[in-house]
Amino acid sequence: MPSTLSMRQRVEKYIDRLQEQIVSELEDLDETAPKFRRDEWVRQQGGRGLSCVFACAPESGKTTSSLETILEKAGVNVSVVHGMLPPSAIKEMRSDHSSIPYDGKTSLPFFAAGISLVIHPKNPFAPTVHANYRYFEITEKPTEGHEGPPKVVAWWFGGGSDLTPSYLSEFEVKHFHQTLKGACDQHGSELYPAFKKWCDEYFYIVHRQETRGVGGLFFDDLCSETHARLSDDITRPRTPDEIFSFIQSVGDAFIPSYIPILKANAIRPYTEHHRRWQLLRRGRYVEFNLVYDRGTRFGLKTPSARIESILMSLPETARWEYMTDLGVSEESEEWPLVKVLKEPCEWV
Repeated sequence: MPSTLSMRQRVEKYIDRLQEQIVSELEDLDETAPKFRRDEWVRQQGGRGLSCVFACAPESGKTTSSLETILEKAGVNVSVVHGMLPPSAIKEMRSDHSSIPYDGKTSLPFFAAGISLVIHPKNPFAPTVHANYRYFEITEKPTEGHEGPPKVVAWWFGGGSDLTPSYLSEFEVKHFHQTLKGACDQHGSELYPAFKKWCDEYFYIVHRQETRGVGGLFFDDLCSETHARLSDDITRPRTPDEIFSFIQSVGDAFIPSYIPILKANAIRPYTEHHRRWQLLRRGRYVEFNLVYDRGTRFGLKTPSARIESILMSLPETARWEYMTDLGVSEESEEWPLVKVLKEPCEWV
């Protein structure tokens, strides 16, 4: 039976539910740890959000917390915002969405809703994970006397999920990719290989000549129009309902794709050597997010942006060493990961 809710309302309802499911799952995993801080906020220019953040404050006189927790830092954020899109942004978006009217001087109303999460576990054998699913809509500028919802001139979905381990477990990486592939395949056989390839290309640290992690999915501008990454004659989701169904499938795949990996490694024994390598890999994570990530860069340039939410993705601790000797030897415990970061492979 068709929904009577608008796509805006349906997306908002879904991401609120998914956020609560993920946060509850993480809190149940470590019942003795502090709960996620739930920070509700309102955007002055229009909209609202809920940032759910896990962190343990250090005791007085210390730089890190002595609490034994599975997570070191994590955030699961939802934002639902609206406002006016300036002509400069409209011009840039028209390259992928020609239906957007543009005269060089007129701003247009926009709506954006999304869920974004990053989880940094404490154990070096438990990988960091990132996921983001979003909906964007542009409407006509309302005219005087107009009643009812404004006409939508462009809409699209984007998102993805990717894994960033410090030590490689092929079994766990295959599980992560297989779960995402299973979600994708319900909506077309070309989606997983196309979005997996896009993920490897997007999360690439150019100055290091390596990927940030072992990939997953990445996609953007998914709508009814022709897509540069997908064949036009294949079966794939095209209508708003079909694409939203796909978003729900990959969004719902997050918990089964990642939580079993986190559980398996949460209390695994490790040494200071392992911790040192983990912090070096987190340094690379920071480099990518601040230098290359489009969302982070866009957010930092946006007036009145919530900087705390934008930088939530960064780890609590990271490390840089001049000409480090770790991960250099092919005989080392770190080398299997280094090799796949330099040469991404097919996992399923």
